[in-house]
Amino acid sequence: MADLWQVTLVSPPYETWTYGLPSHFPPLSPGQRVIIPFGKSHRAGVVVGPAERVPEGVEIKNMIWPLELAPLLDKDFVDMAVNLASRQMVHVGRILEIALPRGLRTAAVTFKVDRHMAERNLPASLRPSDIVRVGDEDRAALLRLWLDGRMRVRINARKEAEERYVSLESDPPWAVRPNAKRQLRLLEYLMENGPQSLYSLRHTLGDWAPDVAAKLEGAGVVRLGELTADHLAEVDQGGVNGADDPGCEFTLSAEQRTALDEMTGTLDGGGGAHLVHGVTGSGKTVLYMEMARRLLEQGRSVLFLAPEVALACQLYRNVARRFPHVRTIFYHGYQSPKKREASFRELAGGRGPVLVVGTRSAVFLPLPDLGMVVMDEEHDESFKQEDRLAYHAKEVAWFRTGRSKGLLLLGSATPDVKTFQAASAGRIRVSTLKERVGDARLPDVELVDIAELGRSRQLLSDRVREAVRETVAAGEQVIVMLNRRGYAPLMYCLDCGETVRCPDCEVGMTYHKGRERLVCHYCGRTYAYPLTCRKCGGVNFIPMGEGTEQLEEALAELLPEDVKVLRLDRDATRRQERMEEILGAFGRGEAQVLVGTQMISKGHHFPGVTLVVVADGDLGLNLPDYRSSERTFQLLVQVAGRAGRGEHPGRVLIQTRNPNHPIWKEILGGDYQGFFDREVSRRTLFRYPPFSHMALVRISFPVDFQGGPAAVTLMGQVLREQGRALGIDVLGPAPAPLSMLRGRKRFNCLLKSDDWGKVRGLYAAMVRANPDPRTVRTGLDLDPLSTL
Repeated sequence: MADLWQVTLVSPPYETWTYGLPSHFPPLSPGQRVIIPFGKSHRAGVVVGPAERVPEGVEIKNMIWPLELAPLLDKDFVDMAVNLASRQMVHVGRILEIALPRGLRTAAVTFKVDRHMAERNLPASLRPSDIVRVGDEDRAALLRLWLDGRMRVRINARKEAEERYVSLESDPPWAVRPNAKRQLRLLEYLMENGPQSLYSLRHTLGDWAPDVAAKLEGAGVVRLGELTADHLAEVDQGGVNGADDPGCEFTLSAEQRTALDEMTGTLDGGGGAHLVHGVTGSGKTVLYMEMARRLLEQGRSVLFLAPEVALACQLYRNVARRFPHVRTIFYHGYQSPKKREASFRELAGGRGPVLVVGTRSAVFLPLPDLGMVVMDEEHDESFKQEDRLAYHAKEVAWFRTGRSKGLLLLGSATPDVKTFQAASAGRIRVSTLKERVGDARLPDVELVDIAELGRSRQLLSDRVREAVRETVAAGEQVIVMLNRRGYAPLMYCLDCGETVRCPDCEVGMTYHKGRERLVCHYCGRTYAYPLTCRKCGGVNFIPMGEGTEQLEEALAELLPEDVKVLRLDRDATRRQERMEEILGAFGRGEAQVLVGTQMISKGHHFPGVTLVVVADGDLGLNLPDYRSSERTFQLLVQVAGRAGRGEHPGRVLIQTRNPNHPIWKEILGGDYQGFFDREVSRRTLFRYPPFSHMALVRISFPVDFQGGPAAVTLMGQVLREQGRALGIDVLGPAPAPLSMLRGRKRFNCLLKSDDWGKVRGLYAAMVRANPDPRTVRTGLDLDPLSTL
């Protein structure tokens, strides 16, 4: 029997299987990708280690062919995948599927042989099935070609073509016929979900999607090919050298010098996590750059993580200007699989220090000798992925820097409560920056009571309206935030009194005036407007509530005609270049007012902004989620930090209908410590994190599945009975706050424990009790950021 190896599948069912090593195979090592037979198909897998014996009653199959000469993944990377899989209670292959670009986990490949050098008249192109059929002598000849580098792997041409992305070329309304239903469906899908690969569109919408996308490209409505974010990140880099970057000549303040010494001490002491708690505008980025410089001089690599692509673009530009002679890579989830694959391969096979800037998924890149991971705005929820597979980039970065004895640098003006609790307890070190750099000072923050607006259709109080007019008249800039997009969150039928709800999600559909559509922001279903009421057949509707579209319209009416108002939200920035256009125009002063959702609160630097308005400060404060107060504090302090970053002082006006809420005192004073002390006292009382290990169990089933309620009852009984025996607090199952999404009934169950192992064991027992796993879905989210 040939040597035995454990190979994990990087596609469903993701399990690890034992395979034999054929005699014609080159030497094999853990971390190497191979093609294996699986059922009647061929799959890609990753070798995780040798197998000790043949499983009883199992006939061992041999591997087909390696996908690389040397392992793509090193031991630390494989160990990281194993560790994360154990934590999330999934197969290792599931983690590798998330970590690897699509081109590195497919078996749809062709092996190209140099024709003029081929031996024994072998074909110039072979598929895995061809290799299976050739004889021993031909395999030996192929092995010689493989080891000599004359046989190379290429992705199947069809698969490669499907990696192209489809992105919107224009904003709605689009120049398509009203009865072109498939074209409109594809365009609306792109509007709600952003750029998508042809592969994704075909599997989500149907086999018709690629042909429809090609027609729309011909009409100039969409674009096929690479996305533009890389190009945007590289704008204006040509000719810039280190001396031109203000960061190179920047004189550190006393606070910054102290913080830098403390960070260096953490690194020299064997590494670990270090929190930089600095007010907005205190120069945290300068510290990141200086630490990066020191590590690069030691020959170590550095990874910068930003919570979203727009901020990653900005950070990449700064890094490239600061380190013009260092190899720098930009990486994010909107790049094509081919682009991400090239970056992954370059890093896996590289030597010497490298700088990488990216979003959450970049945490899986195989950087050589990782010296530091910087997580800017570490509190941001975008660092956690909750769809497909729940994981937090901070946990992965913690594991990776722990292995490399590197520094995990966490920066924020409003740290995550769990992070600050760890710092307060002495488990991680913290450096504090209390002052803004230069002559800038923190803005004055005031509350504006809008209870008197009552049922008025007016969005902004008289005081706020006057402040906006005065600021614009003075030639200064204004940011107005309303964390609710669209024109109106509800559409009310005047004939029967019902609101328009999504039939698949049972939530109100948002009216988007610019698109003339009602949209469900959870499943993406849309209806053209005007429409008839599904209940009474009436056609008389009135929009209720306010969104950013309506706020933009109100400001345009309030201000003189020559004052330009821009809007920054998901609807206005579906095209990545449009986001850059909006931010660039506002930064250059081409517009005086910027309206937007929470997107405008994150890390943007506009020296001309002297007034920030929060149109509805109460929004989100009373959501049924234990982190609602923390989110509100973070969001409002962050958006307030956009004011007064230049020569002129800034002020912030927050509209509220509940001015007596205790959180306002802390927000008005920018008092993070006061907020933290009050929040942890509440969480201690109710045993919320960080004073317990909390997990969210999700159970769902199709709305028409008759056995669903009984299955939930049975699994709930198992959770409660075995939870009592394990000392785990079990709350639920109960209908989720969003009780139906995408046609599935949803139930939540909260588990609180002092031991993650017990939580995992309890969840495993519940899964075993599931009477219909194919229909009733379950999921486990450890440390959930949202319980909706």
